[in-house]
Amino acid sequence: MDQAIILEKSIFIFTIFAITMLAAMYSTWAERKVAAWLQDRIGPNRAGPLGLLQPLADGMKLFSKEEFLPNTPNKFLFVAGPAISMSVALMTSAVIPWGDKLIIGGRTVILQATDINIGVLYVFGVLSVGVYGIMIGGWASNNKFSLMSAMRAASQMISYEVAMGMSLIALLMMSGDLSLKTISEQQAEWHWNVLYQPLGFIIFLVCSFAETNRTPFDLAECEAELIGGYHTEYSSMRMGFYLFAEYASMFISSTILAVLYFGAYNYPGMAWAVEHWGVNAANGIGIAVLFIKICAFIFFFMWVRWTIPRFRYDQLMRLGWQGLIPLAIANIFITGVIILWHDGKLF
Repeated sequence: MDQAIILEKSIFIFTIFAITMLAAMYSTWAERKVAAWLQDRIGPNRAGPLGLLQPLADGMKLFSKEEFLPNTPNKFLFVAGPAISMSVALMTSAVIPWGDKLIIGGRTVILQATDINIGVLYVFGVLSVGVYGIMIGGWASNNKFSLMSAMRAASQMISYEVAMGMSLIALLMMSGDLSLKTISEQQAEWHWNVLYQPLGFIIFLVCSFAETNRTPFDLAECEAELIGGYHTEYSSMRMGFYLFAEYASMFISSTILAVLYFGAYNYPGMAWAVEHWGVNAANGIGIAVLFIKICAFIFFFMWVRWTIPRFRYDQLMRLGWQGLIPLAIANIFITGVIILWHDGKLF
């Protein structure tokens, strides 16, 4: 491969990792501001203007805290747990199309780290590894509450991955491709998949809450029952990695929702903008549109957290196995019937 292409891809991957970390960091600030707005409070306003330096203050506090290792025979696994969670949260962004393309210095820069023809399977494969970071950390903590929390998180994530995968089958039947780039291109103008797969979108959205351990699916961190959850024994930046991984996962989940169902970087009039304003201007707007959609989903994640109380664990498992999975199977059947009725096309 040309060294210039390798350098270009390396810079792009580093930029995406930096954006993901920055989004995770400032999601903590946004979480507090959204909670304050919903509860008629002010929120963080001391560290910097509007409290914008609060995430940096929190990071410095975590760095300066004492590193604590519990009395466990599995110190390596205790350290590896948060590292796995953080790595998995960052790896998912490799196949996401953040835009169409830009022309810089006469070179065409594709705004995607790599376009593999099984991008959807890659995302699911990486997400399925995330449960190991939680399970290993909870088990290696040598704490019964951490272990119980890790078991809850593992069973919850595995259960809802089934419904999430089935909800995507109907979408893949419609698109005929596993590449996220192809799925994005098929949603040009107003041909967004949410208009053709509303039930699949709702199932995928609910499963995204469960996969990221967000309220009302945060049974793994139920303070009244399990103290602090699977990271009870963690301190300093090891605990920070778990917290960052949760917010990074929320950012990536919001991105995948926008790419799969809400047109990714596409917007009405994009072809006209390319023709009259040029590729860079039109696709630059497309990047901004994608991030607006991502921010809207992140706000929705936070809105739900401060509005809806958490389920009981039996309710959570019943919703996954007896509610969402049958709905996903019904959605597959209905999609197949419509495709057959319209000679291979959904609409």
